Amino acid sequence: MFKKRIRLNTSKLSVVLYGTLIGFLTGIVVSVFRWTIEKLLQFVQTLYLDISHGNIALIFLVITANLICFLIVSWMLNKEPNISGSGIPQVEGLLLGELKINWWSTLWRKFISGILAIGSGLMLGREGPSIQLGASIGQGVASYKRLSHNQSKGLIASGAAAGLSAAFNAPLAGVMFVLEEVYHSISPFVWVGALTGASVSDFVSTVLFGQTPVLSIGHLSVFPVQLYGLLLVFGIILGLFGFLYQKFLLFSLNCYSKIRVPKYLYGIVPFILVIPIGILWPNLLGGGNNLILSLKETPMTMKMIIVILFVRFVFSMISYGSGLPGGIFLPILTLGALSGVLMAHIFVYLHLMSANYALNFIVIGMAGYFACIGKAPFTAIILIFEMVGSVTHILPLALVSLVAYLVVDLLNGAPIYESLLERLLKRKPAHLAMSSMITMEVTVLAGGMLEDQQIRDLQLESNSLITLVRRSENVLIPKGDLVLRAGDIIYIRTNQKDAKITRNQLSLNN
Repeated sequence: MFKKRIRLNTSKLSVVLYGTLIGFLTGIVVSVFRWTIEKLLQFVQTLYLDISHGNIALIFLVITANLICFLIVSWMLNKEPNISGSGIPQVEGLLLGELKINWWSTLWRKFISGILAIGSGLMLGREGPSIQLGASIGQGVASYKRLSHNQSKGLIASGAAAGLSAAFNAPLAGVMFVLEEVYHSISPFVWVGALTGASVSDFVSTVLFGQTPVLSIGHLSVFPVQLYGLLLVFGIILGLFGFLYQKFLLFSLNCYSKIRVPKYLYGIVPFILVIPIGILWPNLLGGGNNLILSLKETPMTMKMIIVILFVRFVFSMISYGSGLPGGIFLPILTLGALSGVLMAHIFVYLHLMSANYALNFIVIGMAGYFACIGKAPFTAIILIFEMVGSVTHILPLALVSLVAYLVVDLLNGAPIYESLLERLLKRKPAHLAMSSMITMEVTVLAGGMLEDQQIRDLQLESNSLITLVRRSENVLIPKGDLVLRAGDIIYIRTNQKDAKITRNQLSLNN
């Protein structure tokens, strides 16, 4: 008899502990951010409602308040340009090593400016800023612990997942969004930290906001299989709408760039234009959360739906194109829900289906529209069933999301956040270019060109070196005759200015 010594594997324990801390801090910050926006938006909508009922004197109060908000936000944008927009492209650029961002300057300025911009009624979402707030907290913890860039990436990813989780009470969607859209890799150290951070932040926000799903719109009827042909049509139409959204959003950014004033002053346009919209349709203001919830109870004609869809589409472009702090996540979901209502009206009018299934199209439209615009179908499906709180519609969600995704892909539409990042990097000042060495990760995909290749066959830049290969829990020495397998993670040490070239080379072969 002999005793075998048990060795504890603590490799991921520190990841969990960091994720817990980041998730807790992010849960508090994002929950306060979310609560403040909701209360401010309610107050603003009440002011506009009173104006529409005849209290004209309040117009001067609204104009003054919007002017003050604009001056504060524009000052912050001037001081810290990285708080512009949703913040998701900035987080992606930070993880890729393409951007250098001051976490504290970004954190507090994004928090205040995001509340003022979104709470004023502009058609912007809270989820993108929430992701950037969480990522900034993760970056701050990494900076405090003096971690390397490669070690910091896991903490930043944990914070990003925690931010989305707290914004929507959707922890699984937070993790999937980071893996599918932000980090582009399924490293075990990343997903463990992301899952921990997202779970803890969701717990914090659940304690504050309760357990009711964010978009709990009631019971959904099981959609009949014999009507799935309508879902195919709906998916194709959503894909076309999504492609147009991508093009118009980038077009709006180009239009603003032609205005001969500093970029941080673009926000005056939406802050002015929101006033007549608020007076005419106060319930249309904001990201659209309450509008989506009202669709199940408020009967609307087809003409009214088209008008609301048009106003939301155009003004969301005006709001986001200005560069004000705020996201497109929730506005996209709102447009998808409105598209679903419109298509349901058409199908019912043509006697192709019963009105009992109109509610299903609201839910399916949200998933399909986001799936094709962000080109992140898994995130879309998981996000919607977490936000709605029902799993009976998973198959219709998957079908419409896949069809819409394929339509945009056939039209060569790129993921919107990737397009925004490319645009951001093109405008990056030359003095911000970095030449330090970083470690990047590339995952070998099943069926990709990297699978079954030997290390010696990889074509890398002269300044790049493969330092190790991780296969499951094992670390392999990258010898020339090592054959890569699906799921392997390749760690490459490279100069920061060559990182994008190296990544693109390996991506094309993957």
